Parts: sequence; C-alpha cells; structure tokens
Amino acid sequence: MKAIIQRVSKASVTVGEEQISAIGKGICVLLGISVEDTQKDVEYMVRKILNLRLFEDENGKHWSKSVMDKQYEVLCVSQFTLQCILKGNKPDYHSAMPAEHSQPFYNDFLEHMRKAYKPELIKDGKFGAYMQVHIQNDGPVTIELESPAGPIDPKQQSKLDKQQRKEKMRAKGPSESSKEKAASRSKVDPSASSGAEGDVSSEREP
Repeated sequence: MKAIIQRVSKASVTVGEEQISAIGKGICVLLGISVEDTQKDVEYMVRKILNLRLFEDENGKHWSKSVMDKQYEVLCVSQFTLQCILKGNKPDYHSAMPAEHSQPFYNDFLEHMRKAYKPELIKDGKFGAYMQVHIQNDGPVTIELESPAGPIDPKQQSKLDKQQRKEKMRAKGPSESSKEKAASRSKVDPSASSGAEGDVSSEREP
C-alpha cells in the first residue's frame, strides 16, 4: 500500500459540479492499494498516517505534533495510479487491486482510521469517480509512505534474483567439471594459458 500525505491549509473533492467533501487545516491522503495488501498493511498505514509529526507545537517547534495531537481533519482519496509501474513511457496498473476488491478494502481502511481517531474528522472523496482534488499544500510538506509488506517492483525483483544467483555461485566456487577441465589442460600442457577454455595456447605443441 502506498500513500502520498500532504500537509494542507485546506483541501476538497469535487465530482462534476458537486463538492463531495472539504477540510480545513490538516492532511490530505492519496492512497493506492496493491493486489498484495492485507489487513496488516491497513493497520500499519493508519497508525503511521495518524501519528506522523508534521505540525509544530505551541512553542513553534517544527515536526512535533501529529494530526491527532492538533485535532485537525483528514481527507482521504483513493488513487490507484500510485501503484503504477512504467513500461517505457506507458503506465501499467496491474499491481493495483481491482475495483471490486479494492472498494471494500478501502472502506475498511477508512473504518480503521475513524476508530483510531474521531469519525467526524475523517473525510472522503467518491470511490471510482472522476474527481477534482483541490489541495492547498501548506509548506509545501509532502511525505511518501509505503507499507513494509508492499509489492516489489518487478525490475527490482529481477535485480535481486540475479544478485542472489551470483552470490550462490561465488559461495559454491568453481564446479567439478571446471576443475576437471583445468586439470586436463595442465596435464596436456603445463605451460598452457589460464585463459578461457579452448585457448589456442592449450593446443600448441611444446
């Protein structure tokens, strides 16, 4: 699960000509749900979002208070495009949870947030609608957040797999067949080159 959290002076969501919801000072949360997300991701994200210290205290000390400490509002907006993986210049959204599953999942996320905070201070957009999200970023302050159990980018996974294979090969050392070939070359010609198999010097007469 991924989220973009912005500290705002005000924010609102409009669908068509209708304003769906609006908040004053607080945070706006754009949330992207992946196909691999579970209840643990929900719990982690709710806890982190509500406890992020993005506000100053009564003495003007920065990064001291959370949205709950200040009793500010939260506007949540579902945004599947956060799960985008680029294929060249084309966005791919196969990592995003399909709408039929993500809607109840997102509603569960909102319910957890309302239980952890004050229900009347948690606002929402309109799931699946074409929305205009008006954000007046205060600072600007923008935080990227991702749950630890989130999916790994396929390219990153491929790199990790290659690295692991290399490490295994190093740990095993040269294979038995490689050792036998090296021994065979040294018997035929003690002065043979230590280069690649089939080196011309290994076939040269003494």
